[in-house]
Amino acid sequence: MKTKTPELAFPIWRAPNGEPVTCIEKIKVLNENLQEISELAQEALEDALLMGCDEAQVRDVMRKLVEALRNPYRK
Repeated sequence: MKTKTPELAFPIWRAPNGEPVTCIEKIKVLNENLQEISELAQEALEDALLMGCDEAQVRDVMRKLVEALRNPYRK
């Protein structure tokens, strides 16, 4: 049984200089991406728990996964 993902409080998306992103289409895509990631992560957590994994370890693995993401646009 899959549970509904918790409601996300979408952030104010900011540019590297701290200015808020104001393009509605960009904000829409960013929020949709965040929602999709949240749903996938929720499903992965539930699957792992149903398979007997330790919740703290699963959350730690997910954190490390995000920290390991690389920025291909970094100069």
